[in-house]
Amino acid sequence: MVATLITIRPARFSDAAEIADVHDAAWRDAYRGIIPGRELERMIARRGRTWWENAIRRGSRLMVLDFDESIGGYASYGRNRVPSLPYGGEIFELYLAPEFQGVGFGRRLFNAVRRDLTEFGLATTLVWALADNERALGFYRHMGGALLHQAEERFGSEMRERVAFGFSQS
Repeated sequence: MVATLITIRPARFSDAAEIADVHDAAWRDAYRGIIPGRELERMIARRGRTWWENAIRRGSRLMVLDFDESIGGYASYGRNRVPSLPYGGEIFELYLAPEFQGVGFGRRLFNAVRRDLTEFGLATTLVWALADNERALGFYRHMGGALLHQAEERFGSEMRERVAFGFSQS
């Protein structure tokens, strides 16, 4: 019998290279055709191993999905950065490598982050997604998110609509 261990845990410094790989693959998969190509490449290039090492060193709240000692996804989160929206916490990013999508790992990672935010005293959560990212919109709706707000974000010379979902105490 073969046993595979799946854990969700805080990121370690040694995870930085694998988080960068997940970021690269997940962003290409999620945003190709949504974010203009040159801008997408610039955004991915900025988030290499060193960027993630610095984030972990600074103590950023960062959890990983560890699948048999291989990083399959990550989430970064903290206090809500939009004071006009009455939510305590915010999930800044939640991404899985394409091969880890569609089997429930995203839900497990999302719920673990929500629990950690609640333990930190932030029982309500805000999440932003690009309006053209149908998979993300479907995921956050499925997780019980209420559409709260719409805004625009600039990518080079182009604008894209983004939407905020709110999650109340569970």
